[in-house]
Amino acid sequence: MTKLPQLTDAQLTLNERVALLTLDRHDVRNALTGTHLIDDLVDVAEWVNGCEDVSVLVITGAGSAFSAGGNIRDMAERGGDFAGDVAECAERYRKGIQRIPLAMQAVEVPVIAAVNGPAIGAGFDLANMADIRIASDSAAFGETFLNLGIIPGDGGAWFLQRLIGYQRAAELTFSGRIVQAAEAKQLGIVMEVVPAEDLLPEALRLASQIARQPPKATRLTKRLMTMAQRMELKDFLDVCACFQGMSHNEPEHLEAVERMLVAMGRK
Repeated sequence: MTKLPQLTDAQLTLNERVALLTLDRHDVRNALTGTHLIDDLVDVAEWVNGCEDVSVLVITGAGSAFSAGGNIRDMAERGGDFAGDVAECAERYRKGIQRIPLAMQAVEVPVIAAVNGPAIGAGFDLANMADIRIASDSAAFGETFLNLGIIPGDGGAWFLQRLIGYQRAAELTFSGRIVQAAEAKQLGIVMEVVPAEDLLPEALRLASQIARQPPKATRLTKRLMTMAQRMELKDFLDVCACFQGMSHNEPEHLEAVERMLVAMGRK
């Protein structure tokens, strides 16, 4: 039986190659700062990369919110992650919340965010770090940092414009307005909006579909999808050739071909 990491403020399950991570601090609307959720997210990301039994990671929130992002009470009191002078505060960001985007960017399997409720500030940015987002009809999204007189310090300005383009990202970031689920789909922030009771079943259905794909090829494809965003075409094609050579020499390739021939009635 696969050993799961010990988490403090989140719950993790693994079923048929689908890992489900539930942020479980609904008492503070799953705020990432002032809780152990940063450590939990980073630990799960690292565990996924080292666990061959995982093909997909689904992230959702317990309670009414996906994640409220930063703890505003700590901000008001200049405490917790927000204490200290410029250098001290910067170092806390580097050793704290900025570990999340680096860990999420390095996850080797597809990541699905099942956004069950408001995803605000760093919570919005966390959802944008996933490959695919499915939202409940009660979800809402906001890049609200400027409303608090701060900047998107967790990398949100990097992720959002790559997701919906610079102009739309600029409007949402500079205005700090809240986007409801229907508009989020229209803008391309989320792929689908479903009733609240259907959110997790729909996310897990998609995750299960992906998890049935050959696992090693799935991880290589996720790596290619990420690399394509920052490589020139010629260099990218060279990497594709190497990865394809690896794939053709994996037993799972021949097994998949055999299944396809059987399904086509040619064997």
